[in-house]
Amino acid sequence: MEDQNILCAASAYTEKFYINPGYSALPEGVIEELRITCVLFTADVGGVLTIAFDEEGNLELQTSHNEDDYFYDEIGSALKIKQLQKDKRDLFEALEMFYQVFIG
Repeated sequence: MEDQNILCAASAYTEKFYINPGYSALPEGVIEELRITCVLFTADVGGVLTIAFDEEGNLELQTSHNEDDYFYDEIGSALKIKQLQKDKRDLFEALEMFYQVFIG
């Protein structure tokens, strides 16, 4: 994650959503869609979901969890990420375009 620019994250542990203040120019509807997506993801599989841009401006979804979290669904998280990438493709492509134009 060191070479990434975090867009947002949600944690099942703290029950919080974080949006990087550097993306405050995003429309409120987009931020709300990200919030709902991240919170529902962590409520379903647990752990932490981070959405970030890599060095080339590609959006990446990554999960992590505490080592002692026996309720975290590792298989479910991988499947859910694939489903999100399919279902939210238009949103993610628009975010990549936003990043390339305004950030990158």
